[in-house]
Amino acid sequence: MSFPTIKIVGLDERFPARRVYCVGRNYIDHIREMGSDEREPPFFFQKPADALVLDGGDFPYPPLSENVHYEIELVVAIGKAGRNIVPADALDHVYGYAVGFDMTRRDLQGVAKDMRRPWEAGKAFDHAAPCSAIVPATDIGHPETGAIWLKVNRETRQEADLSHQIWSVPESISHLSELFELVPGDLIFTGTPSGVGPVKPGDTMVGGIEGVGELTVQVV
Repeated sequence: MSFPTIKIVGLDERFPARRVYCVGRNYIDHIREMGSDEREPPFFFQKPADALVLDGGDFPYPPLSENVHYEIELVVAIGKAGRNIVPADALDHVYGYAVGFDMTRRDLQGVAKDMRRPWEAGKAFDHAAPCSAIVPATDIGHPETGAIWLKVNRETRQEADLSHQIWSVPESISHLSELFELVPGDLIFTGTPSGVGPVKPGDTMVGGIEGVGELTVQVV
């Protein structure tokens, strides 16, 4: 079975992406802007691996939606299998990091929430997971702080720091590994800060994370 692959910075080999997990509501300011409960434990949803869009690629505006949002996120690439991983051991399972956009059909997600239905139509659609090249942790360590930002047409829309995450990377890995066995090739999008908003065809999204890299995607 073949998997979509992602470029690895500094190497000729590529990272085969198996599953794409996403952490919901992991920045307190984003929780507040969405009107959600600040005391919730972490929860997760998935996107298909073939929804990945690589740096410099196009994001086709999806059908049946009139309110598609960007969400900038730190992406964790898993390099070592494990389940029931304790936080103290979690970073041993990380291969590297990337910049990701959790693209969301906000109108369809809202309908699903109101009707208490699954989020797939709003979150797991085609091209919904743009992701930059992966930087190995052996090169940059494990970022706990650093600016995270996103611009649309050169205008800053999101701006925060990784330290604002409610659940740290080790904690998110630990919680997720209680639900699923993590294996090499898994990606974890770790949540977005406040400032999410809509895009339209013709827009250019550029996002970056200090020490990790940048991601550029054109909405078409």
